[in-house]
Amino acid sequence: MRILVDMDGVLSDYEEGFLRRWRDEYPDKPFVRLSDRTTFYIEDQYGEEARPLVRRIVSEPGFISGLKPIQGSVPALNAMDLAGFEVYICSSPLPDYRNCVSEKYEWVEKHLGGSWVNRVILTKDKTLVKADILIDDRPSVCGVEDPPPWEHIVYDQPYNRQEVRKRRLTWNTWEAVLMADAGT
Repeated sequence: MRILVDMDGVLSDYEEGFLRRWRDEYPDKPFVRLSDRTTFYIEDQYGEEARPLVRRIVSEPGFISGLKPIQGSVPALNAMDLAGFEVYICSSPLPDYRNCVSEKYEWVEKHLGGSWVNRVILTKDKTLVKADILIDDRPSVCGVEDPPPWEHIVYDQPYNRQEVRKRRLTWNTWEAVLMADAGT
């Protein structure tokens, strides 16, 4: 079974990294805790006035490569691989891609090892990538292929809980969800 795993918000803790930088750089500005987030895009949650500040933070050199792994993500990905799943990291670069693209590769090498670098797929349209499953925190993944060639399993985050029609998982529940599909 081929599984695509998104990076930001699934493997790397994009939310924690953003919030840490926001509070460091703008200590007098209001912030939104992850538990209170209701929109997929951080900039939508912060509003029009703060949009340029949000974009500046996430496109800064070192932002993507400096993100921490989401707890349990690295062991889970390695366990999926050992269980015989064909696992790829499938991520979309940010609109301001200049730092983002190379830093995604750096993050993978740092946290997962050099062999995983060869399993990185960067694309703006994940529906063009053939697989059985896509694990992604985005509540709705659309693109050229409709329907997509994979089942979208939502990685549980506060901002995607309005999506109730799809299966979901966390790194604590991935085995129960995926092993049922594998027939083990």
